[in-house]
Amino acid sequence: MPEGHVIHRLAGENARLFGGRLARVSSPQGRFAEGAAVLDGRVVEGAEAHGKHLFVGFEGDAWLHVHLGLYGGFTFGAGEAPEPVGQVRLKVENGESWAELRGPTTCEVLTPGEKAAVHGRLGPDPLRAGEDGSAAWRRISRSGTTIAALLMDQKILAGVGNVYRAEVLFRLGIAPHRPGKAITEAEWKAIWADLVDLMHDGVGAGRIDTVRPEHTPEAMGRPPRVDDHGGEVYVYRRAAMPCLVCGTEVRTESHAARNLFWCPRCQQR
Repeated sequence: MPEGHVIHRLAGENARLFGGRLARVSSPQGRFAEGAAVLDGRVVEGAEAHGKHLFVGFEGDAWLHVHLGLYGGFTFGAGEAPEPVGQVRLKVENGESWAELRGPTTCEVLTPGEKAAVHGRLGPDPLRAGEDGSAAWRRISRSGTTIAALLMDQKILAGVGNVYRAEVLFRLGIAPHRPGKAITEAEWKAIWADLVDLMHDGVGAGRIDTVRPEHTPEAMGRPPRVDDHGGEVYVYRRAAMPCLVCGTEVRTESHAARNLFWCPRCQQR
């Protein structure tokens, strides 16, 4: 499932291509036909993201709400849109640009009140302006659940997925099995600040890079990462491989229904 930086990039792309222009909206597949009819012929007024949720605003206080889930994805293009191929849930075009959405978990039209309710169910997002993470800290500081599981709970912290979870804990040397109530406020502030930096870098680069300059392939004389995830990371999907910092074998386990990766030597705090 895409992590939050991907959704923020999609919001930016939708705003860039369609913002301020009248949009033709359709559902070639037919499953979003009713919603497409509501949005068709309206001007796109902007787009935003909160965690893994994308919102595109149309004139008249109508909001397109998309959650990609495991299989959803956008395709963008320039000029007149081609004939749709495959199961296209949503098609947006304006004669200059087009976008097609396939396989989302959620694709619906919301009123402002319904949109506010979605935001209300989500925790703070490190990529949203004005967020400081304090609401997440209040819940984490009272919880006996592991910090590894809490970081993935979108009701507590929005946008963080498996990669950012594993990497921020490694970068700060925090053992993933520590309960939230054992995390100090100083440690939480360090986690939040690191997520803000890493996720903003992800928006800019379009991939997740978490290794510090001294641990890049060039600095260490090692081969670059080859993986469909892309990006240079410390522990994510590096199970049974030597830690880039201490050489200890990276461990993995199923944790809260997701694969957790960590270094038992570097993450002893």
